[in-house]
Amino acid sequence: MSNKVENDTGGQLGSLIVSAVFVIVGVVTLYDSLSYSDIDSKVFPRAAAIVLIVCSMLSIVGSLLRPVREPGFGRGAWWRRILLVVSMLAACLAMPQLGFLPAGFIAFGGTLMASMHDRWTIQAAAVFLTSSILIMVGFYSLFRFVLNVPLP
Repeated sequence: MSNKVENDTGGQLGSLIVSAVFVIVGVVTLYDSLSYSDIDSKVFPRAAAIVLIVCSMLSIVGSLLRPVREPGFGRGAWWRRILLVVSMLAACLAMPQLGFLPAGFIAFGGTLMASMHDRWTIQAAAVFLTSSILIMVGFYSLFRFVLNVPLP
């Protein structure tokens, strides 16, 4: 009986801790953005920090009001989780050398590969490749030309 209770709270406790860490990261980001002298440099970090804090607080409230029974990560393919993290880290490391678009394609491609549960077909690959290019170029254009955010 105690193992059942321990497993129930294990997943719950992990979610609460991660959410609390993200709240702290958001608060630290807000505090750090106070030192930015350029008003344009403050907008994105503050907006991202506020969204992070609000979503993390909602996660904490949701976890407390509606606890889950499944502990930890649950079931699923570990290679997908590893590919997701590795592709994001690779994109972060590649961005200073390659720039925003190539690094974005690394992250987007890794995420797409990790999230594709159906069988790959030529038609699916063409649709995903085309939509990936359109999304990445759209985000690049939005940040670079509309919002005037300097990108690497």
